[in-house]
Amino acid sequence: MPAEEKDKVIYVSHSSGASAEIALYGATVTSWKVAGVERLFVSEQAIRDGSKAIRGGIPLVFPIFGTKENIQLPQHGFARNTYWEYVGLITDNDETSVRFTLKDTQLDSKLRNGWPHSFRLTYTVTLGEKSISTVLGLKNEDEDTFEFNTLLHTYFYAPNIADVTVNGLKSLHFIDKVANGAKESESRDQVTVASEVDRIYCDVPDHLQVNFGKEYSISVEKTGLKDTVVWNPWTDKAKAMGDFGDEEYHNMICVEVGSVADWVKLGGGKSWSGGQTLRVL
Repeated sequence: MPAEEKDKVIYVSHSSGASAEIALYGATVTSWKVAGVERLFVSEQAIRDGSKAIRGGIPLVFPIFGTKENIQLPQHGFARNTYWEYVGLITDNDETSVRFTLKDTQLDSKLRNGWPHSFRLTYTVTLGEKSISTVLGLKNEDEDTFEFNTLLHTYFYAPNIADVTVNGLKSLHFIDKVANGAKESESRDQVTVASEVDRIYCDVPDHLQVNFGKEYSISVEKTGLKDTVVWNPWTDKAKAMGDFGDEEYHNMICVEVGSVADWVKLGGGKSWSGGQTLRVL
């Protein structure tokens, strides 16, 4: 169950045949295969030269979600568009883990000025026979408290978006970004996508399930994260993005666990962790 570094990508394999690829740029998981089938979506137009966040896979959103008027950082922060350090391989109980770190000292002066806090991020990706876990750890190395948002921006590959349903969101309140931030409650047992969707579901239970028609389902188990974003750009937004194919919205859905509706406060010297386990059913 080795891990191999090549061309700034870490390749991880499992004895079952499952595999994963993680780019050092953003520590972005760009491939997860189970039974020979790719489970993550990465746009054919994705830019992978380190000049822009990779469009697809599992980008890391930190320390802000979206943009903030009072914080001078790129959209979704800097974690997804900064090179991380690969710090090693761990094998245990028929699983393989690889670990990455990012410290404030690795950022350029502009980013450090935009978010002037001392921190250490540790990101652990664990591959099993039918599962992948992605866990983010954070240490506040300042004396003072700071606030942050974070999100695992997971793009799932969908054979056909018309067949995709998401279970576990009924009765939850959500912020509808397509409707200018209107606050509503989900009435459906199964959430489907037939137009542009960009919703922040708040205080979500730790278990969700994404169904890809009769093909397969993937369970999503989250820990330490309160919210879940469901996103598909649909026709107009897809055409407006230079790193996304005009018709690719038919073959993806983002179901993204995070803490983004409110700030997470972390005291000086304290640690925090949150993550998810995805499992093919």
